[in-house]
Amino acid sequence: MNSIFDPSHRTLPLSRRRFVTGVAAGAVVAGLPVSRSAATETPNQLPHVLRGNQFDLHINYLPVNFTGRPRTAVAVNGSVPGPVLRWKEGETVTLNVTNHLAHDTSIHWHGLILPSNMDGVPGLSFNGIRPGETFTYQFPVKQSGTYWYHSHSDFQEQLGNYGAIVIDPADTDPVACDRDYVVLLSDWSDDSPQDIYAKLKKEGHYYNRRRRTVSDLWQEIRQKGVAQTWRDREMWNEMRMSDRDISDVTGYTYTYLMNGQTPDANWIAQFKRGEKVRLRFINGSAMSIFDIRIPGLKMTVVASDGQNIEPVTVDEFRIGVAETYDVIVEPADDRAYTLFAQTIDRSGFARGTLTPHPELRAEVPAMDYAPVLTHRDMGMDHSGHNMNGMDHRSHDMGSMGGMDHSSHDMGGMDHSQHADHQRPGRTSGLGRAGFGSNAPVKHYPSEYGPGVDMRAQMPANGLHDPGIGLRDHQTRYGRRVLTYADIRNLTPTFDRREPEREIQLHLTGNMERYMWSMDGIKFSNAEPLLFQYGERLRITLVNDTMMTHPIHLHGMWSELETDDPEYIPRKHTIIAQPGSTVSYLVTADAYGRWAYHCHLLYHMPGMFREVRVV
Repeated sequence: MNSIFDPSHRTLPLSRRRFVTGVAAGAVVAGLPVSRSAATETPNQLPHVLRGNQFDLHINYLPVNFTGRPRTAVAVNGSVPGPVLRWKEGETVTLNVTNHLAHDTSIHWHGLILPSNMDGVPGLSFNGIRPGETFTYQFPVKQSGTYWYHSHSDFQEQLGNYGAIVIDPADTDPVACDRDYVVLLSDWSDDSPQDIYAKLKKEGHYYNRRRRTVSDLWQEIRQKGVAQTWRDREMWNEMRMSDRDISDVTGYTYTYLMNGQTPDANWIAQFKRGEKVRLRFINGSAMSIFDIRIPGLKMTVVASDGQNIEPVTVDEFRIGVAETYDVIVEPADDRAYTLFAQTIDRSGFARGTLTPHPELRAEVPAMDYAPVLTHRDMGMDHSGHNMNGMDHRSHDMGSMGGMDHSSHDMGGMDHSQHADHQRPGRTSGLGRAGFGSNAPVKHYPSEYGPGVDMRAQMPANGLHDPGIGLRDHQTRYGRRVLTYADIRNLTPTFDRREPEREIQLHLTGNMERYMWSMDGIKFSNAEPLLFQYGERLRITLVNDTMMTHPIHLHGMWSELETDDPEYIPRKHTIIAQPGSTVSYLVTADAYGRWAYHCHLLYHMPGMFREVRVV
């Protein structure tokens, strides 16, 4: 059986025998016109949307040139991204996937509820697809909305093996629109993903080119004084961390794409004044979190991770790796607008144009200021307590208060490193469904070792936090930013049971050594998480790192607890803010072996668990 991760594979040199030529990667356009007239008015429309319930997909090598240097991508049906797959809720789809590569491949149908043997994760769901072989995926379509597909083999996702899925509802769509476009964001590097990973393993800050300067030091001294500036610098130095380490891989090597087109190529979508335009944003990148806005237009968010939500109007929203958001915009003027997606670290952006006429263009805005990590992102108390005299060398981000870690008193919670994941009876301390946990944050013995460089002692709830770099946008720019607290499911909560038990799972790592884990245990050493079929449980994520992690549970919904038990939103990927907590409910209604991991590609080899529903 193939292992889930094998970073040893490298991109092979291009050979005429190894690829099937197709449309140029830079020419892919993912507009989905609603009517024939809209189709004729969409520029450069290509026959890349595949509809129906039977599909033949070919994974092959493709020559591409995004930066002026020819490279080789891994493509689906000869394009990067692959074709948009448009399905109908209630039908059964059959997908014959043929591997034309020199090594194994796979496709995972991200966010779809399906049998575990169709999930597409080598080593868990199946053996993978060997060179020259065809694997047939077949499963019923039980949902509607915006999703995507990507490889779960090696680092092929970084190389172009991904595409969009749009599922039309069986009944009338509650979201009315005149035009419908997919906006698929991704990141491309001319360096092989194996080389990127090797550089990160040697130096976790390798791609961070935003280091402190002398002028930064003087500015801090003016703001905080010499003594406080010295204490802050001493703390960061002792921890061997950088307060500007926002993204592991940055625009130093990445070119950011919108529907396969670079910012200079400028993907274009058309509209007529007064129309309602649906934009289906998908973050299909390997490592890049984007902040989305359209200067001059409000966006009404109508779906999150494929699920309809109560409409909420914002100016900006953050989309983590693997998340999807559908928005409605209504241009009232006969002018062009820029679709602007800047990265969380402000090292680059993707962009496109929404325009009534192909010749019209809009100004590309300047990127916002680059964020800096603070005590809040370390999981410290946010009430302004005096940090003087704290012993930061423990990297605990706060006093341990004499905690006895040998007692293993975890407040009645189930924990991921315990050998017996039996279904306990209802325990005291569980909060009500929809409102989150009442249990205190506890750190496990496994978190104390060379693979963990910090532990958040006073993490805040990340529900109301728009995220680092966005927290002052309302006051600074007058832009309303979406938070998870704004999301309410359009229909009532499906499973109203209270959780029977809780798993407190810590996201851990050591940035200097580039080691990532859960509860301080890397995937290769971790026991599976056992869920009892039919049980209702809560997972509380505690992010003990200063990085933003998008966490994806395969096969089951992650029902985000937003303090409204009546309309709990269902998601497949949930952002855990730095030094913060977030909780969600899970109904274990799918037998089998499932992947559960951070969706940052180079975190995944360590920050990964197997979930078994038995």
